[in-house]
Amino acid sequence: MGFSMLMCMKTQVPLLDFSPCKLNMNNVFNPRRHREKVVILMGATGTGKSRLSIDLATRFAAEIINSDKVQAYEGLPIATNKVTEEEQRGVPHHLLGILNPNADFTATDFCDRASLAVESILGRDRLPLIVGGSNSYIEALIDDDDYMFRSKYECCFLWVDVSMPVLHSFVSNRVDQMVENGLVDEVRKLFDPAADYSRGIRRAIGVPEFDQYFRTEPFLDKHLRLRLLHDAITQMKENTCKLACRQLGKILRLRNKKGWNMHRIDATEVFQKHGSKEADEAWMELVAGPSKEIVGQFLYNFAAKVPANVAAGMKVRSVGTAIAAATY
Repeated sequence: MGFSMLMCMKTQVPLLDFSPCKLNMNNVFNPRRHREKVVILMGATGTGKSRLSIDLATRFAAEIINSDKVQAYEGLPIATNKVTEEEQRGVPHHLLGILNPNADFTATDFCDRASLAVESILGRDRLPLIVGGSNSYIEALIDDDDYMFRSKYECCFLWVDVSMPVLHSFVSNRVDQMVENGLVDEVRKLFDPAADYSRGIRRAIGVPEFDQYFRTEPFLDKHLRLRLLHDAITQMKENTCKLACRQLGKILRLRNKKGWNMHRIDATEVFQKHGSKEADEAWMELVAGPSKEIVGQFLYNFAAKVPANVAAGMKVRSVGTAIAAATY
């Protein structure tokens, strides 16, 4: 309990607001960029990584490499919260839904496949955008034993962060939406009383939690079935929140102990407005807008004027300076 609470504690650091700076990158920047650059988008589950990755990919001619270990498997699109074809908006996705549900997919396997995907994307003069919540896989790729990845590519790290109490409420509601969308029937089709929940797609949150329910469902009356179903859904919510805390802890370790230079994007206000008409405006102002400017500067080394009243009154003269101040 103490460890989880510690991992979920957030240091309040003022963030820079780039939102009033309206830039048309199509007009400002030279479309030629250095090819050997990679963007890595990180964050706990439910923080909007997929949405932001597609916003960035459509802006910078990027292709997305999935680094979520369970989303790499075929099946369970609801339980694993896979981005739909409609949501992909035509952006090519790699390592998404490609594996047999029973196959092993180790960090080494991910590194091999992701490295090939990066080379392939760069070979088409497009931007590789690595996105997902499996931070151990990302760490294995970026900080390999001989640091080959860092020697070949320049990396830009974006971290989408949401206050844990706000995120926990959101992921709880998201599980309820998954249930409404058919989660239980989806997982039931995969149920096998002899299954190994430590392998393949069955490791996904939302699968082992329903084991007891499926085993006893045929032998229980309606009241007991509903009770067990409620318990399984509650456990899924709790395990999702615990996962978010572990993911945050790993990100903080990569930043604080390993010195990864991350741009933290605080999306808390967006999630507080979730479901309202102001949410999309807040997303563009607080998340998508600043992220596009950070990536734009990373790719094209541009400099643009920003308002003087940013970061608690601190004056800056360029987005580059502002980004440096926001990186911690």
